[in-house]
Amino acid sequence: MAASSITRTALYGRISTSNNGQSPEMQLRELREYCERRGWSVAGEYVDMGISGAKDRRPELDRLMSDAHKRRFDVIAVWKFDRFARSVSHLLRALDTFRVLGIEFVSLSESLDTATPAGRMVFTVLGAVAELERSLIAERVRAGLRNARAKGKRLGRPRVIVDEARIARLRATGLSWAKIAAQLGVGEGTVYRLMHVSAKNPLGTASVSPCALAAD
Repeated sequence: MAASSITRTALYGRISTSNNGQSPEMQLRELREYCERRGWSVAGEYVDMGISGAKDRRPELDRLMSDAHKRRFDVIAVWKFDRFARSVSHLLRALDTFRVLGIEFVSLSESLDTATPAGRMVFTVLGAVAELERSLIAERVRAGLRNARAKGKRLGRPRVIVDEARIARLRATGLSWAKIAAQLGVGEGTVYRLMHVSAKNPLGTASVSPCALAAD
C-alpha cells in the first residue's frame, strides 16, 4: 500500500435482485466515512444494481477487476464479503489476484484488512477452509465410487455395440464414413477402423469403449 502519498481507494457496492427498490447509498456512505477516517481518497465507485451475487459476470465488478490490473487504486473496500464475492473460492481467487497486484482489500462489516496481520491471518484461514471443503468433496466422490463398485455397478458410459453388417449395408448405399458414423452415434474413425478389421470378427459386431469414441 502506498505510504508516501494518499492511498487511492476503490469502493464496490452491490444490490441484489431480491433487494429491488433499495439503494446502495448506505453501503457507499459507510465506506466513504471509513476512507475519510483513514485519510484515504476515493478513486472510484463501482456499483452493480439489481444483480445477484451468484452471477458469474457483473459489469461493475468486471470493470473493477480491469482497473485493478491497471493499478488505478491501492485498496478495494467493500461493505461486506457477500456484496463482493459469490463464494469463498471466488473471494480467495480475487484476494490472491489483488495480492499479486499489490492491492489491499478491506471488508468493513467483517473488519478485514489484508494490510494488517489479523487480516492476513483471516485470509490464510479462509484458504484452509476452502482447501478442506475441496478435500471433503473429493473424498465423498471417491467413497461413492467405491460403494458403487462394491455393489457390482458398472461405472462410466455404457459400451456401444456397432453392427458391422449394418455399416457395410450403409456403405453400399453410397453413404460417406461421416454420415454412417452420425447414424450409428460413433466416431468416423471408429467406423472406418471396424470395417477394416471386420474379417477378424466373424460375429459381425463390435463393442466400442467410450475411450475409443473419445479418440475420434
